[in-house]
Amino acid sequence: MTVANVSTQGSEPVFHLIDEHAHPEGASTMLGFWIYLMSDCLIFAMLFATFGVLGGNYAAGPSPKDLFDLKLVAVNTTMLLLSSITYGFAMLTMEKSRVGATQAWLAITGLFGLAFIGIELSEFAHMIHEGATPQRSAFLSSFFTLVGTHGTHVTFGLVWLVTLMVQVARYGLIEANRRRLMCLSMFWHFLDVVWIGVFTFVYLLGMLR
Repeated sequence: MTVANVSTQGSEPVFHLIDEHAHPEGASTMLGFWIYLMSDCLIFAMLFATFGVLGGNYAAGPSPKDLFDLKLVAVNTTMLLLSSITYGFAMLTMEKSRVGATQAWLAITGLFGLAFIGIELSEFAHMIHEGATPQRSAFLSSFFTLVGTHGTHVTFGLVWLVTLMVQVARYGLIEANRRRLMCLSMFWHFLDVVWIGVFTFVYLLGMLR
């Protein structure tokens, strides 16, 4: 913004604006969302660090070898990875302005996400039924906090996904919806990366302890 032509009216100075740069709609959205993702990175980094410190404290209770079913966890991991691939297809069809195909790929993504949450909840229910509750040991407290936080993020991602599908159905692939879909894409792929860390650090390394 350039300020010039200062004049006075009575005793009060008056500033005339010569020009002002444009502020396009949504210009700061992506920057703001990147900042949010970085804050989420810090949250998960703290949770991973906490698990790293407390993950070996079983308090004479069950250990990962007693609780984890790696085959089931591998299936769950596959569900989330496939959802990331299908979301990528949704973005490709969005670039081609194909509303129907975009909606279809988003729906498939949502189904994979629901499958992931369903398997995770069944794992939690089985562990709690066996007496492996968060209060049982520091290992279980840190496990439920880390994995549960990730699952909560996926759940909110699914709610966001459904909301965007409704918006696309009503208004089409307008610029605002494209921007929102791009933000959700970043969020969804971020959760994939975090889960790979959980699968490796919590489940695989846990079985080797």
